[in-house]
Amino acid sequence: MDMLEFVGKFEKFFYGALIVLLMIVLVFALIELVWAIITTVNYPTAEFFQSAALVEELGAFLLVLIGIELLDTMMEYFRENAIHVEIVVLLAIIAIARKVILLNPSQTTGLDLIGIGIVIIGLAGAYYLIRKAGITFGPKGLQRNE
Repeated sequence: MDMLEFVGKFEKFFYGALIVLLMIVLVFALIELVWAIITTVNYPTAEFFQSAALVEELGAFLLVLIGIELLDTMMEYFRENAIHVEIVVLLAIIAIARKVILLNPSQTTGLDLIGIGIVIIGLAGAYYLIRKAGITFGPKGLQRNE
């Protein structure tokens, strides 16, 4: 076995371990989300119907969604040994959307909003270009999906 094969197997092992750990984290995150929703439905409080509590629940939901997308990205790499850049950019878009949803207006400056806006424009532009070109990054570098 040469060095490249060893490194490839080493990398696959760690990706497999990370996938298992992420699955465990996702199970606990989903249980926590389900528990929060069941508790809220069974014992509704006046505080829940305020926007801050609803935003917190939506943030937890989006966190689970981000974890699932990350798991999908890792599984795709594990199967094909290629990273689908489109999925990674979508994951970043979901993460920045979660950040925007959870923003506290009283603690957010104009400079923060400008920075987030630049990131959103950059990610949207990257997603558009990736979709238009059909590009992935694999073992042979950047590849066009035909």
